[in-house]
Amino acid sequence: MAQQTDSVKTLDTLNTNLSSDIPVIATFKSGLIINGQSNETLHKSDLLVDIAHRFGDIGGANGGVHNFYGLDNSTDILISLKYGITDRFMIGAGRAKGAPNGVNTFQKELYYFSLKYRLLQQTENDHIPIAVTLYGNSVICGMEPLDLATSDANFQKFGERMSYTLQAIVARKFSRNFSLSLMPTYVRRNYVSYQDMNDLFALGAGARLKFSKRMAIVADYFHAFRTQESKDYYETAQDFKFYDALGVGLEIETGGHVFNLSFTNSTAILDTQYVPSTSSAWSKGQFRWGFNISRTFTLSKNK
Repeated sequence: MAQQTDSVKTLDTLNTNLSSDIPVIATFKSGLIINGQSNETLHKSDLLVDIAHRFGDIGGANGGVHNFYGLDNSTDILISLKYGITDRFMIGAGRAKGAPNGVNTFQKELYYFSLKYRLLQQTENDHIPIAVTLYGNSVICGMEPLDLATSDANFQKFGERMSYTLQAIVARKFSRNFSLSLMPTYVRRNYVSYQDMNDLFALGAGARLKFSKRMAIVADYFHAFRTQESKDYYETAQDFKFYDALGVGLEIETGGHVFNLSFTNSTAILDTQYVPSTSSAWSKGQFRWGFNISRTFTLSKNK
C-alpha cells in the first residue's frame, strides 16, 4: 500500500510539473502591434500575408475636409509574406512604398527581408516569467539616385542603399486580457542626409488590452535617442523637428484574419524610417488613419 501511495504521489508531482510549464499563448494576436513588432512568431509551415496602409494627415495644414481627412492620400503602403520555418523561427520579405519627408529622408521603393526568432516563451507558472523574441531586417532602397548631395538618396554605390534594424522584444502577458512589451531597438542606415545619424538607438513599448472575445485596444510608442547636435541642426537650419512615433488602434480578430484599425503620427511603416524620421505631431493634427491586415494560411497537410 505504501509503495502504491508513493507511486501515486510521484505521478501527481510529474503531472503537476508538466502542466505548470505550459507556455503562455496569444500575448499579442498578430506579429505587428501597430508600428512595432510583437513577440509572436508563426507555427511551422504557416504562411502569413500582411498588408499595411497609412493615409494622409487628418488635421493640420495638409488635412481637413478637402483631403477627406487624409483618406485621399496615402503616405505608405506595405505588402509582405512571412513563413514559419519552425514554431520558433520565421522569415519574411516585402515591399513598402516608403515615406520620404523631403528633409532627413528622401528614400522610397523599399524592399526588405526579415528574420524573427522566439528565444524564450513565458510559462503559466512563471518558471519563465517573460517572453523574448529577436527580430532583424535588411532594407534596400530601389529608387533611382537623387541628384542632391545632402540627401540620403544620392547613392554612389550599392551598399549606400542598405539599412538595417535589430530588435529584442521583451513581453509579458499579465492576465488573459492585458499584455505589455518593451522593444530596445537599433537602426543602422549606411547613408544618411547631412547631419543625420548612421547609428540610432531607440526604445519602444507596446500594450494590448482585450475587452471582448475578439476585440482589443492596442498601442505602441517609440523614442529615438538622437543627439542634441543633430536635433539642433534640423530645428535651426531646416526648421524641422523630430517626434516620437505613437500609435493607438482597435484590433479585431475574425477567424484567420487579424484586422487592425489605427491612428498614428508615423507616416512610414518600416522601422528604418519611422524610428529615425517621424516628423508629424499629434498636437498639430498630423496623425492619420491606418490599418494592418494579417491573414494566415496553413500549408502543412499534417495540421
